[in-house]
Amino acid sequence: MATVTGAQIIAKSLKQQGCEYMFGIVGIPVVPIAIMAQREGIKFLGFRNEQAAGYAAAAVGYLTGRPGVCLGVSGPGMIHGVAGMANAWSNNWPMILIGGANDTYQNGQGAFQEAPQIEAARPFAKYCARPDSVARIPFFVEQAVRTSIYGRPGAVYLDFPGDIITGSVEEDQVQYPPRCPEPPRMLTPQDNVESAIAALKSAERPLVIVGKGAAYSRAEDEVRAFLEATQLPYLASPMGKGVMPDDHPLSIAPARSFALQNADVVFLMGARLNWMMHFGLPPRFNDKVRVIQMDISAEEIGTNVPTEVALVGDAKAITAQLNAALKAKPWQYPSETTWWTGLQKKIEENAASVETMTQDDSVPMTYYRVLREVRDLIPRDAIIQNEGASTMDIGRTMLPNYLPRHRLDAGSFGTMGVGLGQAIAAAVVHPGKKVICVEGDSAWGFSGMEVETAARYGLNITFIIVNNNGIGGGPDELDPAKVPPSAYTPAAHYEKMAEIYGGKGFFVTTPEQLGPALKEALATDKPSIVNIMIDARSQRKPQQFAWLTR
Repeated sequence: MATVTGAQIIAKSLKQQGCEYMFGIVGIPVVPIAIMAQREGIKFLGFRNEQAAGYAAAAVGYLTGRPGVCLGVSGPGMIHGVAGMANAWSNNWPMILIGGANDTYQNGQGAFQEAPQIEAARPFAKYCARPDSVARIPFFVEQAVRTSIYGRPGAVYLDFPGDIITGSVEEDQVQYPPRCPEPPRMLTPQDNVESAIAALKSAERPLVIVGKGAAYSRAEDEVRAFLEATQLPYLASPMGKGVMPDDHPLSIAPARSFALQNADVVFLMGARLNWMMHFGLPPRFNDKVRVIQMDISAEEIGTNVPTEVALVGDAKAITAQLNAALKAKPWQYPSETTWWTGLQKKIEENAASVETMTQDDSVPMTYYRVLREVRDLIPRDAIIQNEGASTMDIGRTMLPNYLPRHRLDAGSFGTMGVGLGQAIAAAVVHPGKKVICVEGDSAWGFSGMEVETAARYGLNITFIIVNNNGIGGGPDELDPAKVPPSAYTPAAHYEKMAEIYGGKGFFVTTPEQLGPALKEALATDKPSIVNIMIDARSQRKPQQFAWLTR
């Protein structure tokens, strides 16, 4: 009987458990894992930093429902990968971080890159393990994958010492568990379904908030059927965008603040009342708001605001329950109400004010002028990655999504630097689909070298940098002896990075240059960078409330 190595078993186990994508940086002792992963048919992409690789692995979990894998060497490499774990932990996305480690017989001796890796991963992991033998590796891989996708999804960590990776065992001693099934779609009690519908019927000013939990559960068909049956106004969270098309007539996104502040019953469909939803508290919400909450996790129910009706379980399954109940006893929210009238008035007012800003051809340009051009040129089915401060906040409203899981951004953790890793993950998972990565210049700097990764693997990503010379804007000239904390190099030619790797770069300073540059960049079949200079004083339109309800 032939012998097999730990690396072979790791790769075969991951493939058998449905892990199709691995990102990372090879080195001692994990090189054999990457080689064997490729031999098993797993797509391995070598990154320039494990942090970006971790963000890619987490994005794969969201896009596919099966964990992506981040591979890091021992010590510093694994620690860099923890950033991706933390992002997955906050967003409730499945991913696996695999860290190499020193040989087991060297523990405590000050081995090369020896570190408390299990302890470092544990705060952000649903599951941490160090396999105790080569033969038992498949057991631990199956447990890790199953734990990452069952219940509330999240990150897991597997620690592999060098002597486990290179160790060998007789092939007949290895037992491979069958692929763990997709997570069970848990239903909620029928009484709760009836109570939720009754609460909606009693509302004068109802509002549905569609979150990324609905997107993750593939509930788009059910959510659309529910909203079109009930004719309820809805608002999407940033990554809930696309579960319903942003141009659907029931969307009240331009009236977001008005809707949140005045709704008397809010139905959370896979959305959380965290900072992104202002905690559900006044002054952003009605102090007497009633909440219907649908969530995969019972522990989330009642966070920040008491829940009147709890729908604990899978969003796709529970929405199907709601639809069945509505089919048996149809009900529709009236179209002629003072609530709809108020929403429509606010939508028209806000749309008019934004449209004026998008038509401003002054030089230097504003965020709104730049993002209008991007909006008008990108394909309807494009995947949009969007990060930065104002670039992301304004992009959330300016860049529409029409399909589910077609927007990636800083997410619940507010993580800057996720952009290039997420864009690369989207391009790998959806080959042939256009991926647009819209970045602020600060966000770009976290992982800009990954454009070389995109070029190396022939990924057709259009990178758009909205450049205001710093974090929140910087000066046009710098005295090296007096550099403000938020300033970056003025008018830095980031677009040259695309040219280094065989792509195309465009430096844009005027509205006349913008459209042609974007069109050419979108038409190329290689990674391209459009670096757009804007006014450092450009900001969002005036907001009714300060950020984070301060």
